[in-house]
Amino acid sequence: FLFNCFNTLSSLISEDPDQAEKFLNELSKVYRYLLKSNEDGLTTLQNELKFIRSYFELLKTRHGEAVQIQFEVDKKYEQYLLPSLSLQLLVENAVKHNVISRSQPLVIDIFTTAGNKLVVNNNLQRKVHKAPSNKIGIENIRSKYDLLAQPGFQVVEDARNFTVVLPLMWNNISENKLN
Repeated sequence: FLFNCFNTLSSLISEDPDQAEKFLNELSKVYRYLLKSNEDGLTTLQNELKFIRSYFELLKTRHGEAVQIQFEVDKKYEQYLLPSLSLQLLVENAVKHNVISRSQPLVIDIFTTAGNKLVVNNNLQRKVHKAPSNKIGIENIRSKYDLLAQPGFQVVEDARNFTVVLPLMWNNISENKLN
């Protein structure tokens, strides 16, 4: 990921310095969050969404309209918790394993549902030549939920979609700050 970003930035510097500056700003936000999240096991949905928007800007610079992301997140869930970097792992997984082209855009939907759930869904258009995978990304997320004794993590795949359901956890800390 980092080397792909550096290659993109290198190309942008001579072609479009303004875009290169924007790209570098988003890359800085992404790495600041990555370093901070390494210390924290959980983060708020609000922080995770802010991060994924910056991360997506990097992807968009690289892939253009061939990758799209849509959000439909109820604000009442913004202070709920989930394992740090879960969204990044799922978005990265979608990009890694699917065909991405303007004629066949990869569409990633991130939305909340009743029952304190965050759903990440992408249209399934598997690459013919599969990228090497050790399946660690999704298993890491599953393991984090298992360690937290938090049920409800699901992976559902059919012929057209790949979907991951992430349980959102009530944030007692934020409640205590309000009192």
